[in-house]
Amino acid sequence: MNLRRDGGRPLVIGHRGAKAVAPENSLAAFEEAVAAGADLVEFDVAPGLVVAHDPRRPGPRLDEVLEVLAPAAVGLHLDVKLPGYEQAVLEAIDRRHLRDRVVISTAYAAVSRRVAALAPDLPRAIGYPRDRYGVSRFPWPEGATRGGAAALRSAMPVRIPLLLRLARANVLALHHALCSPAAIRAAHRAGAPVLVWTVNEPAAIERFSALGVDAIVSDDPRRALATLGWP
Repeated sequence: MNLRRDGGRPLVIGHRGAKAVAPENSLAAFEEAVAAGADLVEFDVAPGLVVAHDPRRPGPRLDEVLEVLAPAAVGLHLDVKLPGYEQAVLEAIDRRHLRDRVVISTAYAAVSRRVAALAPDLPRAIGYPRDRYGVSRFPWPEGATRGGAAALRSAMPVRIPLLLRLARANVLALHHALCSPAAIRAAHRAGAPVLVWTVNEPAAIERFSALGVDAIVSDDPRRALATLGWP
């Protein structure tokens, strides 16, 4: 799957389906994302191949989700939540011959390295940061001026090449508070497309599009596409 923007609009990825209009990681949310025209549908894959951000609140099974999405003309963005079941995820993908439509993302370098060893042909996105840094709760742009997020954002251009090498990743999934022109340039120099998450406000969508990100992850893919003037 080609995630590079190549001069057009950024791709729009429906976050957990279309969680702004339907329960996240639900079949209804995935159907909404497809109906909205999302380029890719993102969803969480928890241990046990349950599609859920929190395995204590289980959703549908991965096989069920893939069966629903397989007939749709949409890419599949699987976010693997923890190490240890990468082979099972790949086997589920291959049972439906979906490898050419899949990108695997994770916040764990060990998961990305394992996927690289098992399926070197797949796009592998390393997500940054994990929740332990606390920046995911910060709004943009005000939150980016706070100490933790500001320090991380300024350090990102230097960290990105090492992060990609450490994870054997070829795509960068970056939280919006850390996404800067310098970070995007650093990733592109390393040959990695940039997916920015999670962006919902039209002004922010326009700003990141202008900065040159390759894809925008949004809770409302229909609104994101409308903001970008598509279709």
